[in-house]
Amino acid sequence: MVENHPAFTMPTTSDKELLQAHAELWNLTFSYLKSMALECAINLGVPTAIHRCGGTASLPDLLATLPIPESKKSYLPRLMRFLVASGIFTVDVPATGECAKVGATSTYCLTPLSYLLVDGDDTDAHQRTSLSPFVLSQTNKYHVTAAMHFSEWFTSEEGSASAEMPYMMANGTNPWAIMARDAKLNQVFNAGMAADTQFAMNFIVSNCGEVFEGVTSIVDVAGGTGTAARAIAKAFPHIKCSVLDLPNVINSISSDGTVEYIVGDMMSSIPRTDAVFLKVRH
Repeated sequence: MVENHPAFTMPTTSDKELLQAHAELWNLTFSYLKSMALECAINLGVPTAIHRCGGTASLPDLLATLPIPESKKSYLPRLMRFLVASGIFTVDVPATGECAKVGATSTYCLTPLSYLLVDGDDTDAHQRTSLSPFVLSQTNKYHVTAAMHFSEWFTSEEGSASAEMPYMMANGTNPWAIMARDAKLNQVFNAGMAADTQFAMNFIVSNCGEVFEGVTSIVDVAGGTGTAARAIAKAFPHIKCSVLDLPNVINSISSDGTVEYIVGDMMSSIPRTDAVFLKVRH
């Protein structure tokens, strides 16, 4: 028997509140463009170009540096305006009266966010870890297509093979099988995981060293290219570090002898060790 509930009455809402709600709705509707514009900026090399210009760059500076054909150069200001509005860069507009506008004399600047996307080099005294690979690993076509199948996944029958997760529904198989056959994606994904892990490990080994006290061996399960294991081995040479991951990951790695690479599946078995290192995303 269906229980009857009293009809819902919307609280009185002012025109100002409705206009604000409308603006927020637009913002949510088009928010996917933020990640796509961010991916575009990384692929064009915008953060690194601004950094190499001393941290600030004018539009002519960027046009002279970025790999954009002549026919597309007029569209760069639109992209930069959107990136500024999204908080990825800032813009300094010289005061030229009451109606100052962004133009050739305006300069774009890095923010703390976009500074994380600057490619490092051997002369970098701060030993930065660029998180550009991580962004690219999460904005690939397979991930985006999977996200477009959320509603279809929720309404699919439990017994269907594709009902396990939206990724399988969109791409026909799981992420690991896709990467096993798509070498470029496999490389991008591993680079992304390595970049994000290196950023985290720089903090962990410097501030949380006590968690490794008494440990003589550790296995980094699903450890990818071994970024975390190498960081641990460097900071704590007495610990024997190993990496366990799938064949498509391990077989593409050239070992330098710092850590041991083991082909396997953590869902099946994990080698005997004092401790297990597992990075979990929530």
